[in-house]
Amino acid sequence: MWRTGINEKRLGGAQRGIMKGRLVSILMPIVLVACAPALIRAQQDKKQAISNFISSLKSARVIELNFVWDRNSPLLGLNPPFSIGLHTSHAQTKGIIPGGIAFAADMMFFSGQHGSPNVDALGHISDNMKLFGGADAAASEGATGLLTLGIEAYPKERFVNRAVLLDVARFKNVDALAPGQEITAEDLEATAKAEAVDIKPGDSVIIRTGYGKYFEADRAKYTGPRPGPGESAARWLAAKTIFLVGDDQMSFEVVSDKGTVFPCHRILIADNGIYIVENLNLEELSRALADQKVYEFLLVLNPPRIRGATGAAANAFAILP
Repeated sequence: MWRTGINEKRLGGAQRGIMKGRLVSILMPIVLVACAPALIRAQQDKKQAISNFISSLKSARVIELNFVWDRNSPLLGLNPPFSIGLHTSHAQTKGIIPGGIAFAADMMFFSGQHGSPNVDALGHISDNMKLFGGADAAASEGATGLLTLGIEAYPKERFVNRAVLLDVARFKNVDALAPGQEITAEDLEATAKAEAVDIKPGDSVIIRTGYGKYFEADRAKYTGPRPGPGESAARWLAAKTIFLVGDDQMSFEVVSDKGTVFPCHRILIADNGIYIVENLNLEELSRALADQKVYEFLLVLNPPRIRGATGAAANAFAILP
């Protein structure tokens, strides 16, 4: 009897397990059927949200912030020259591949700083042989490029970023600032106040000097003494803990007829880890933002992932509603 009792107990547990499994198999379809409308609605809502997002982007105004770059474009004399040529031509490749196709391929030699616009990597500038974060500059470079803080370290989450335009030239009611004219911290503060913009940590701040109009029209002027932020402006920008700064001339900071020791590059890049962008085309953006009287926009800027590069030409554009 004792053994029989145990067997019956085990049998009862097995039966309960079978009944539980049958109950689950019966209830599961019912639950799924009950939940199906909600799941379908959630999927439809997600598809609609994506569709609305795409529609909003298609209806947005896109303003290119690039100049067309070629072998005659202005380039800072400290940098290696830029050149491009066809390495392989259509005439050379005709008949190599059956079916009538031919191709051309080019070869470029260029400085990491060149471009319109161009982004300086954080490893591009050191302060007393220290990179941003304290790394030894000499130990952080090799024959194939930077070993740390190359342009590939540019964060992907900042490919799209909130930006403000500080249109200093428009604020001062001139087409372009004068050659060698320094933009001070007071100039930036006054411009931001006049535009009613709020600069937030992590923002990109773009400064217009008006000098971009000379990129193609007067290249001698563009490469000569030029306006730009000075040391006080760099410290003002750094105190805002922004992500990136840029302007519309070839060295970002002011360059007088006596030259410069690049204090803005040192303060912003090496000391504070703020990216610098040069050679932005800001004329159309300036007019558009002045018309809408709102100086905030979405900046899209993405340098290529070139390992160890000290900088890179980048595609940049603004998106406005």
